[in-house]
Amino acid sequence: MTEIAFSPSFKRAFKKRIAGRKPLEENIWKRVEMFKVDPHDVRLRTHKLSGELREFWSFSIDYDVRVAFQFAARNRTVF
Repeated sequence: MTEIAFSPSFKRAFKKRIAGRKPLEENIWKRVEMFKVDPHDVRLRTHKLSGELREFWSFSIDYDVRVAFQFAARNRTVF
């Protein structure tokens, strides 16, 4: 199981864009739980980013919402 740490920028973005939007917030936590079990679950559509964000990976929450993250260690990920 993957350990997840939330960066300050993730917390700010979550508070600004997601908090209070109950269905979206619930969907995010469901996807995070799926990610903990298997970061490459096909339902997440996990993929490596390119360009300026090439050190990051991303997975989908909704059609227009995604979470960018970095694999920090073998079983540790930073959102």
